[in-house]
Amino acid sequence: MPSHTRTRQLLTVVLVTILAASLVPGTAVAQSGIGGTTTVESGETVSEISGVYGTVVIEGTVTGDVSGLAGDIVVREGGVIEGDLEAAAGTIQISGTVMGDVSTGTGSISVTETGVVEGNFDVGAGSVRIDGRIDGDATIGADTIRLGDEAAIAGSLTYDGDLRGNRDAVAGDITRDRSLGFGLFTDIQPFASWLFTISTFIFNLGFGALLLGLFPRFSDRIADRTAAEPVKSGLVGLGTLLGIPVLLVALAITVIGIPLSLLGLAVFLVVIWIGLIYGRFAIGVWVLSRFDIDNRWAGLVVGLLLAVVLWEVPLVGGPLNFVIFLLGLGAFVLALGSRRRRIDSTGGSTSESI
Repeated sequence: MPSHTRTRQLLTVVLVTILAASLVPGTAVAQSGIGGTTTVESGETVSEISGVYGTVVIEGTVTGDVSGLAGDIVVREGGVIEGDLEAAAGTIQISGTVMGDVSTGTGSISVTETGVVEGNFDVGAGSVRIDGRIDGDATIGADTIRLGDEAAIAGSLTYDGDLRGNRDAVAGDITRDRSLGFGLFTDIQPFASWLFTISTFIFNLGFGALLLGLFPRFSDRIADRTAAEPVKSGLVGLGTLLGIPVLLVALAITVIGIPLSLLGLAVFLVVIWIGLIYGRFAIGVWVLSRFDIDNRWAGLVVGLLLAVVLWEVPLVGGPLNFVIFLLGLGAFVLALGSRRRRIDSTGGSTSESI
């Protein structure tokens, strides 16, 4: 392999590793952006947290607001949010202190015995459990609402849902407002959908960058093959998608074949992901070629964005994305076969490996 090719591939691995590191658990230096996990360590102080994260963990102090989208938000005992908590999340646990208001849509939220919300508590959720203290008013729309023995709500409680537990925890009035329904909980649905979409786009972009950076000429050949032989690529993709699982099941019938079948399944799932990326890459390259633009990186971004847009198109969006996937999978399999034949014909000498 030429030294310049090896150097390019090494640099690509380094860059993609840095990208991947921002998407997996770890302590984020910046508290604003997109990533896997952002943590405010005990004794650490940051001005605010905003963005899209898999998990937000607060053990130290946030002097401003916490806002954005997250899979999980955890305010540990000793953690402090001096501003408001205004975020949509899958789950939220408050064991520390929120000095402002809590306004959120979430799957479930709990205020533990050490948790304190000094402002108002406006929540739409699947389930809510309060064992700590809320100094303001609480407005809750949820499937189940449980007030623990140690719970304390200094203001009034307006709710809709199944209220259980210690009603004496509420110092003010308790009012059921059926107009709340799941209105607040429903508000999180578009946020959760976009959180999933953004996260998927980022991971696909990172993996696509890895493929294009390490195997640029191979990737270009896949795009060319998809454009030149769409029917053949699609049929090969469909055959691969249907045939490989049958082979894996047949292999798993024998006891000795079970480990091999499981390994084959893992490899097949990776191939599926590669086919998905290459399908979108090929379509992006084809679209740009209509405008006389020849740039594989732009093609990757355009293809991934096009897939996102298609998912929003009723009825035809999903089938079109599936067809694009089959094109990429088939072109990938065909390109692997052609590459194998070239290697055999040249005695195993290639300048680009895959």
